[in-house]
Amino acid sequence: MKLLPADIMPPVDLPQPPNTLFSDWDLHLFNEGTHLRLWEKLGAHLVPGGVMFAVWAPNAERVSVIGDFNDWSYDSHPLQAHAQSGIWEGFIPGLEKGTVYKYHIVSQHNGYRVDKADPVGFMHETPPKTASVVWDLAYEWNDADWMAQRKERNGFNAPMSTYEVHLGSWRRTDDNQSLSYRDIADPLVDYVTKMNFTHIELMPVMEHPFYGSWGYQCTGYFAPTSRYGTPQDLKYLIDRLHQANIGVILDWVPSHFPSDEHALSYFDGTHLYEHADPRKGFHPDWNSLIFNYGRREVCSFLASSAIYWLDEYHADGLRVDAVASMLYLDYSRKHGEWIPNEFGGRENLESIAFLRRLNEDVYKHHPDVQVIAEESTAWPMVSRPLYVGGLGFGLKWDMGWMHDTLRYFSKDAVHRRFHHNDLTFRMMYAFTENFVLPFAR
Repeated sequence: MKLLPADIMPPVDLPQPPNTLFSDWDLHLFNEGTHLRLWEKLGAHLVPGGVMFAVWAPNAERVSVIGDFNDWSYDSHPLQAHAQSGIWEGFIPGLEKGTVYKYHIVSQHNGYRVDKADPVGFMHETPPKTASVVWDLAYEWNDADWMAQRKERNGFNAPMSTYEVHLGSWRRTDDNQSLSYRDIADPLVDYVTKMNFTHIELMPVMEHPFYGSWGYQCTGYFAPTSRYGTPQDLKYLIDRLHQANIGVILDWVPSHFPSDEHALSYFDGTHLYEHADPRKGFHPDWNSLIFNYGRREVCSFLASSAIYWLDEYHADGLRVDAVASMLYLDYSRKHGEWIPNEFGGRENLESIAFLRRLNEDVYKHHPDVQVIAEESTAWPMVSRPLYVGGLGFGLKWDMGWMHDTLRYFSKDAVHRRFHHNDLTFRMMYAFTENFVLPFAR
């Protein structure tokens, strides 16, 4: 009798892709605003045999994954709604790392259709292209010594001298091109070491469409900009700095985001991430949109982003940009251009609650980092603990000291004796916060 291959070879149990990455508990935390690891659930995840996709679009009628792999067909690979959670998810076999994709969303409202990049994508195409790229976060770290001792390096009684760096312009090639994350590592380490800085602060490395914003108009809250390389390349840069005993603080911008169609704005045919009313949802200074901190899923998204950079990229701290704009409903607005809170005041109660919870969560999970507020007003107790009524930041930029000092030195030397108050005034408030003294030009 002739034996068939099936009679000779023992059966092989191939690993099966998951039906969902979300447990009921995940959904509860997400809807409650307390999920801190959304990047493990949403986005594109390489699993045996292909890629698992998941995106939050509660007001969508239909969501599909499009890309080169299906000739950008809207009908080829639809996702399925996960009960009433607002999550759309599905498995596509055969896809690999490097696959370019977007979500095609058909809204329940007015038939609105749009192609969106992945809000939780780990990597995106290099601007001006706007699609997301399937990627992983695998990296073998070599900074165990630094991580073991960084509590002492970041403590309040440790010396801290920080060098602010914009990676795209700090040093360029002979033909005026930016260096990659890897190429910049050694010269940056050499310079920072020579100048005796203890930390560097990277101006936002999160993906952003407009280079001229220096990263402060962010669209990729979970993706380092691909202008300088891959996620692993950025990890290499941070790893290299840590091996040289240099801490890394990342600029992080939860205060506003640009209105580019491919990104977060009007995501599923509704104002999902931003406030619908421009008096709360539009920022007049930066022509950008303001997160809706009263929406709990948005709080989960932002808090997960903060934890993500600390977890996955071993960041030693976050400098939270434009905190003042988050605290005041009338920030940069004239009378009648803003909406008072429920008590008739100008304080943004939803944003305050978000910041306090964020700081509590960060220090709970990473007690050896620092969260620094770039806050320019006289708001009290920014860097004081929650239990005494503070916002819970570890440190606060002293913008007043910077402006007073620069103004003093801008005077002709013969006139400075009449302006000593610019140097001495800071002592009136010097010990009210844990201040960082910045110089920026």
